[in-house]
Amino acid sequence: MLDDILDGVRADLATRQQETPLERLKEKTVTAPSPRDVMAAFAGTAVCVIAEVKRSSPSKGALAAIADPAALAADYEAGGARVISVLTEGRRFGGSLDDLAAVREAVQVPVLRKDFVVSSYQLWEARAYGADLVLLIVAALEQNALVSLVERAHSIGLVPLVEVHTLAELERALDAGATVLGINARNLATLEVDRGVFSQLVPHIPDGIIKIAESGVRGPHDLLAYAAAGADAVLVGESLVTGKDPRSAVADLVTAGSHPALRTDRGGGRPGAAGGPAGGDPGAGGPGPAGGPE
Repeated sequence: MLDDILDGVRADLATRQQETPLERLKEKTVTAPSPRDVMAAFAGTAVCVIAEVKRSSPSKGALAAIADPAALAADYEAGGARVISVLTEGRRFGGSLDDLAAVREAVQVPVLRKDFVVSSYQLWEARAYGADLVLLIVAALEQNALVSLVERAHSIGLVPLVEVHTLAELERALDAGATVLGINARNLATLEVDRGVFSQLVPHIPDGIIKIAESGVRGPHDLLAYAAAGADAVLVGESLVTGKDPRSAVADLVTAGSHPALRTDRGGGRPGAAGGPAGGDPGAGGPGPAGGPE
């Protein structure tokens, strides 16, 4: 599945590169909004909620029409989301760079470009269209490319969110200099979700690294379980776009993430991080909604 997605991504990328040369894209970044303070969004004791604008996914097909991504993002922000994630891959997820630009204009919080980045050209796109963070998926990149993209992202004002699913990928991410890690419970080869992956990998992450739980957050209970296992943030997509009231759904997650029992110093782990979740088992319950590109 990942190979098929990447083939489409590269084909679409080649078309965009023909239409907009890199130098013209770089010129566009001059008038782009200044980068937001991403690390401030993750600061504090509460678990940060990253809410995602997501129309469809390879595993579930169409999820929501989302005629107005800017309005949805504004609802997320009003509900307390600290970061807005925007899917920009078109073939499997129904997203676009126009969605990213619209969301950037609608909210004041940092915005994440969620896509399958294989080229520095896509980093410049992300910056030109207003992103503050960009997703880099270890499974989609050779190590030299990963290192190069992490460095280039930082150099142009983007914070790379480096996504992993296995211990080997985690080691590669740390070697590449990742400071913000996304642990995806979804296996990109099979599309199956295993929430236990997060608690399995967290003990191998050094202090001071931001840890984001991706995929499988169906509601406050899952957030609490991930938080107890050591998550600094959760990324939530499907359960928000398929619900009736995204603003209230985000607010419920934010309230759960502010629970006094979770208040520990950032980077030092949360209650239950070493011995397993205190608020539930992230591995229980079977497959659930995806939080990001699958």
